[in-house]
Amino acid sequence: MAELSKRSTVYFDPSIHQALRLKAATNHVSLSELVDEAVRLLMREDQEDLEAIAQRADEPEISYEALLNTLKQDGKI
Repeated sequence: MAELSKRSTVYFDPSIHQALRLKAATNHVSLSELVDEAVRLLMREDQEDLEAIAQRADEPEISYEALLNTLKQDGKI
């Protein structure tokens, strides 16, 4: 695992903890490495979502009511 900079306590449901321990053992990594990678993946997904939102910032907004009216006019609902 990369150099540790901070330590934290995380509480898991016992069955989740057991599954994580088994996965860590199967993959020959520590539970800390497994959790660290999961958090990194989650943060990467968040960053991708934020980038997608930024790319669509200039798109026109439409209200839900207007969308429903358009769908009705188009015979889709």
